[in-house]
Amino acid sequence: MNETWWRRERFERRRDNLAVRGRIIAAIRTFFAGRGFAEVETPALQISPGMEPHLQAFVTELRQPGDPPRSIYLHTSPEFAMKKLLAAGMPKIFQLARVFRNAERSRTHHPEFTMLEWYRADSGYRDLMYDCEALLRACLVAAGGKLFRWQDKSCDPSRPFDRLSVAEAFRRYCDLDLLATAPDPMAPDVTLLAEAARPLGVAPHDGDDWEDLFFRLFLARVEPHLGVGVPTFLYDYPISLAALARGKPDDPRLAERFELYVAGLELANGFSELTDPVLQRARLMVDQEKKLRRYGVTYPIDEDFIAALAEMPDSAGIALGLDRLVMLATGASQIDDVLWAPVS
Repeated sequence: MNETWWRRERFERRRDNLAVRGRIIAAIRTFFAGRGFAEVETPALQISPGMEPHLQAFVTELRQPGDPPRSIYLHTSPEFAMKKLLAAGMPKIFQLARVFRNAERSRTHHPEFTMLEWYRADSGYRDLMYDCEALLRACLVAAGGKLFRWQDKSCDPSRPFDRLSVAEAFRRYCDLDLLATAPDPMAPDVTLLAEAARPLGVAPHDGDDWEDLFFRLFLARVEPHLGVGVPTFLYDYPISLAALARGKPDDPRLAERFELYVAGLELANGFSELTDPVLQRARLMVDQEKKLRRYGVTYPIDEDFIAALAEMPDSAGIALGLDRLVMLATGASQIDDVLWAPVS
């Protein structure tokens, strides 16, 4: 969207969507207040913006009297700071945070957007799934609609949500045994996955690793089917894709992580939290190396976050894209259509 987004005729086309946005935000606050969650605010400026290898952050310079200038980042998620609040003793928290991701702009991506995140102590990822079901129903009622819509797909959250493991999704839509391509769960074999994917006509590109080929298959063959008719929880990711999730106690090949899909659109990512500081540091170092190898940059580890993990109770947390939720509730075709003022 260009710089004339504010002209009356253009703004008028978004007015109804923005009214829905306001009602959804009010419904979110009512929902969490009624369940004993405290609304919190954490700084957008952080030592580490988030360590996901494929996310690019905005960097700036912090100047404080008496100290030399140092680099600091706009967060890509409030996750690290919110987990510190869990370590401080807050049992149930949520935040509607402005977050920032560079090098991202599309119909469903914007460089500055709103993330709804919530965390609950003494909980696991299945508790978050129940939260999602009730929250999506409350938001759609507030929006005044009966279905979520994205492109030519629709989704009815009043019906029971679907639950589908990642391994079962690959069996169903790719006819392959995903876990068999990872005899070493922490070092899955791209050659084995390429062999399994050959009948589908999907091959790795030069330099691809297992994760790259996984997502190529996933985006082409699996994701378009998810959340069609009813919302879908895609759960139990391979442990190599655990992010900050803990492993499943009864199956070390898997992580207690899920993503929520609505009408074919990814809406949320949640998991039972990893609280082992040694293991978390090791994972973040792997992410640093991967980002450096792929993009030539890396971000520092937040040592205060690592220290907080040792004090954090068993918990579960989730990030949900507020703007995408409004898109689904209004049927908007692009994210700019549900923003008050897009970045020009």
